[in-house]
Amino acid sequence: ERIAAVAFLRNHQFPEDAGPMAHPVRPDEYVEINNFYTTTVYEKGAEVIRMQHTLLGPERFRRGMDLYFERHDGKAVTCDDFVQAMADASAESDGPDLSQFRRWYAQAGTPVVTVRGRHDPVLGSYTLEVEQQTAPTPGQPEKLPFHIPFALGLLDAGGRDIPLRLAGETAPVGTTRVLDLIETSQSFTFAGIDAKPVLSLLRGFSSPVNIEFESTAQQRAFLAANDSDPVNRWVAAQSIHSTAMLEIAANLRAGRQPAMPAVLLDVMRALLADASSDPALLALALTLPDPGYVAALEVTMDVDGIATAHRFLRRQLGLQLREAFTLRFEERRVRAPYAPTPAQTGTRKLANVCLGYLGAIDDEASHALATAHFDAADNMTDTMGALAALRNSSSDAREQLFARFEAKWRDEPLVLDKWFSLEALAWRNDALVRIRSLLAHPRFNARNPNRVRALVGAFALRNFEQFNAIDGSGYAFAADQVLALDATNPQIAAAIAGAFNFWKRFPEPRRGLMEAALQRIATIPGRSPDVTEVVTRTLAD
Repeated sequence: ERIAAVAFLRNHQFPEDAGPMAHPVRPDEYVEINNFYTTTVYEKGAEVIRMQHTLLGPERFRRGMDLYFERHDGKAVTCDDFVQAMADASAESDGPDLSQFRRWYAQAGTPVVTVRGRHDPVLGSYTLEVEQQTAPTPGQPEKLPFHIPFALGLLDAGGRDIPLRLAGETAPVGTTRVLDLIETSQSFTFAGIDAKPVLSLLRGFSSPVNIEFESTAQQRAFLAANDSDPVNRWVAAQSIHSTAMLEIAANLRAGRQPAMPAVLLDVMRALLADASSDPALLALALTLPDPGYVAALEVTMDVDGIATAHRFLRRQLGLQLREAFTLRFEERRVRAPYAPTPAQTGTRKLANVCLGYLGAIDDEASHALATAHFDAADNMTDTMGALAALRNSSSDAREQLFARFEAKWRDEPLVLDKWFSLEALAWRNDALVRIRSLLAHPRFNARNPNRVRALVGAFALRNFEQFNAIDGSGYAFAADQVLALDATNPQIAAAIAGAFNFWKRFPEPRRGLMEAALQRIATIPGRSPDVTEVVTRTLAD
């Protein structure tokens, strides 16, 4: 089914102004994939198909896929053909009507769902008031309501899921309920709710919408520690992390010293103490969001404040929770022979996340731990985890490990790409100096797209702090690379030019320096259509 869905998506486009999806994503991911397909095309298509799976259920969806292939195998198809197959399969078994759902294919924009909850202790009920709105887009000034599958759950004070029974129903129907949002405004009342619950919204990311719901840091911390839904648990943890970084950045702008938020420490302790959940989930929930993503949450992007906050939190979390991180690292280190199984993969991920926080302390003990992990590794994941833990260090241990890795793997191109990327992503103040020197590395080849992506692309698109150096050196370097690569690989050059997409959201002097880099690219004659399109659009936006 997944393969069929991907094959279907490759031939269907969605409105270019459909807007980004609502899940957390780095700003640099909003870059043209090529002249025809964008992130919106791929992600929105997948999410719309997944919503149909949610609405129909696995059996009806499978029947719809079978019907789709029966009718159209080997033929040219449209989005309407796919939805019609699903609608017919649903109608055959008295399933939901997908007529209104087709608006996902016809209307651009991301719906905003506003949720308000009210508990009535006398009636023992909990009522949700839900509204959906979609902002006007070019050519569509007025939007009709979408059909939104909206999965939610309620947790009691002990963190347990409450069986859900809508008013008028005789028995609960599970602990996760998918509500059909089809009107601009709707109300849902759950019965048998004696105490005020904690609301777990959009479980499983059941639809690509933005949610507006007032919740406290304590409620989000509660969800991060207790929610049975792994997506919501991660989202709650990421919200706590992002809020902490934004608050520290605000304090720095006001001249105040950074301080560790107590709620963040509580969340991290709870996650580290969890011995029963999927280790892959815990690894994701423990990981701080990318600084570029957090900076983009504000209208004006504060590079220095967010970068400082990110560094501060990583090191202070490592210091204040050193014992817990060390314990979890030792528990989760895979000592059995390497096997590419989900169990080992998740366990390795968690161990390496813990090692990363310990590496941020940057002392002899953390250097020794990373070195021992490197020496004992029998797989590339643990080897790279050890290198990543010391990536930002200026220690001799870091230089030795990176040199050993390069010497061992210099003749394996795909492996060496990982090494180039780690160098490109380092936050060290000499990062750009090192990157320039690596352009002369015997194994660097500007005509190798993977090698260019690994070094130049990683720096420009993913090293938020050093690319946005206050002196503009990162911008000048990226512009130089765009111009140098345009003649031989305009697609790569255009992708790197996409690093300037958000230039108008930076304060001076960065804004002016980015504009100057873009103008320098724009004034060079003979540019490729790929680079011309990206630069012209970026300057005009």
